[in-house]
Amino acid sequence: MAPTSTGPPLPFPNLFAASAVAACTAEIMTLPLDTAKVRLQLQGGGNKYKGLLGTCATIAREEGATALWKGLEPGLHRQVVYGGLRIGLYEPVKNFFVGKDHVGDVPLTMKIAAGLATGAIGISVASPTDLVKVRMQSEGKLPPGAPKKYPNAIKAYSIILREEGLFGLWKGLGPNIARNAIINAAELASYDQIKQVMLGSGMFTDNIVTHLAAGLGAGFFAVCVGSPVDVVKSRVMGDRAGKYSGVLDCFVKTARNDGPLAFYNGFMPNFARLGSWNIAMFLVLEQMKKVVAPKTKEA
Repeated sequence: MAPTSTGPPLPFPNLFAASAVAACTAEIMTLPLDTAKVRLQLQGGGNKYKGLLGTCATIAREEGATALWKGLEPGLHRQVVYGGLRIGLYEPVKNFFVGKDHVGDVPLTMKIAAGLATGAIGISVASPTDLVKVRMQSEGKLPPGAPKKYPNAIKAYSIILREEGLFGLWKGLGPNIARNAIINAAELASYDQIKQVMLGSGMFTDNIVTHLAAGLGAGFFAVCVGSPVDVVKSRVMGDRAGKYSGVLDCFVKTARNDGPLAFYNGFMPNFARLGSWNIAMFLVLEQMKKVVAPKTKEA
């Protein structure tokens, strides 16, 4: 069966670089959808924001079009660290789990395990960047002349550190690990598996069409399994008033006050975001792997 990766295995530094570039490219392209998703998740039972396009239009009208890219700076910080680690480590960790003597296709369970592990490792390091991104995205329109609480990412880190302490930068780490480990496993394992099945069918080759279809499938699986923890993560991280005492409290209050469907608030913008994000990321990643592959000397 054809291999699921483009080209020969790459050293981790090369994989990290390719993954960071691919993740940052996808972040820039799809951040407005993520901003809309966060606003929909945080509004609770309100109805100010309605739908993906409606939310984007409301934000642009009230705060200016650039507000759709709120959190871009910490978003890029996040993608360099988190994206580089969780995607770059996936192949090495997967190979470690199956052992160096493994022959044939890697079982789906090992792909899922590798995705869970690298997602948890990556976000444990990068969680402060995620926190700052959510805080900046959740800041709505301010009264005329009122200063922004978080004028930029660097100042946001220092403000949170000063007001909430060192551990405040890792607020919501529990749901963040759960969310990112689950979504990372769904994304990477499903992309790997879909691509393997498509190539193994003999009807597809390792080209852009295959990468696009596998990336879209990865985004769909990720949002289906990750939406509940994603909603809780956004609410816990965006909670500056102490509304929630923890992850479980957030789950209970969200279900009681807003109903079970609240865990899928922003499902369509979330799918639009993750679907388009995965397509962009995997398309760029596959090409970047070729760029950073070590050059072989010709005989």
